[in-house]
Amino acid sequence: MPGLYFEEFTIGQTFQHAIRRTVTETDNLLFSAMTHNPAALHLDEQYCKENSEFGTRVVNSCFTLGLIVGVSVGDTTLGTTVANLGWDEVRFPKPLFHGDTVRVESEVISIRPSKSRPGQGIVVFEHRGYNQHDVLVASCKRSALMLSRPAPQATPAL
Repeated sequence: MPGLYFEEFTIGQTFQHAIRRTVTETDNLLFSAMTHNPAALHLDEQYCKENSEFGTRVVNSCFTLGLIVGVSVGDTTLGTTVANLGWDEVRFPKPLFHGDTVRVESEVISIRPSKSRPGQGIVVFEHRGYNQHDVLVASCKRSALMLSRPAPQATPAL
């Protein structure tokens, strides 16, 4: 199982995720269309040239958020998470553009056993996404309900 169990996380533990992703125009177009977001800021190049401080389309921020969390899953929660409990303090300090390559790091900022679910615990991650110039383009805190390590099975007597 690539994900970690609740007991395997420590506060301050940081993951430099190996997966990087270059964002394409198609990513932005499809995501915006699939989520019914018709904002010209994402879809209309001419509008952006004439009316946007960026002079070009920017990547849909919901795609950016999903990407930075998704990149983290393989190293942290794949197969060991019960559910996402929430995303807090979501920030986009700089825009992401078509052709930018995103790298992600995640830090464990709190851990606690679940009060209502024995055998599970809550881990809060801070995910940070950077472009190819090491400029922070997105961050969020994600609370995840995690499985505890399974108890060892007793070996039957022969």
